[in-house]
Amino acid sequence: MAKKKQAPAPDKIRLKKGDIVKVMVGRDKGKLGRILEVDQDRGRLLVEGVMMIKRHTRPNPAKQIKGGIAERESTIHASNVMVVTANGEASRIGYRVEELGGGVVRRVRVARKTGEILDKKA
Repeated sequence: MAKKKQAPAPDKIRLKKGDIVKVMVGRDKGKLGRILEVDQDRGRLLVEGVMMIKRHTRPNPAKQIKGGIAERESTIHASNVMVVTANGEASRIGYRVEELGGGVVRRVRVARKTGEILDKKA
């Protein structure tokens, strides 16, 4: 049996937990969801309501686990999603250095398409 090829992990994932993303490629193309978890090492994301799989669980009365088939999210590769801006457009992520005053500067994530700041903190 041939070994399944895996996409290499990206150098850095610019997406963060809580971002709203749109799936651009795959069986869930077009779906929107919130990022629940980011795996930097493998380059994968857990997105709410995307890449649903069925998990077969055996009952275990000692641990109060009721058996059956449960549906849950699986991970999706970070290259297959794009962040969604406030007006609903999918965009890549860039960085910009902003001055806060008093000589204080910080690096913020911005949407490349609209220039909108994605970081919530002020």
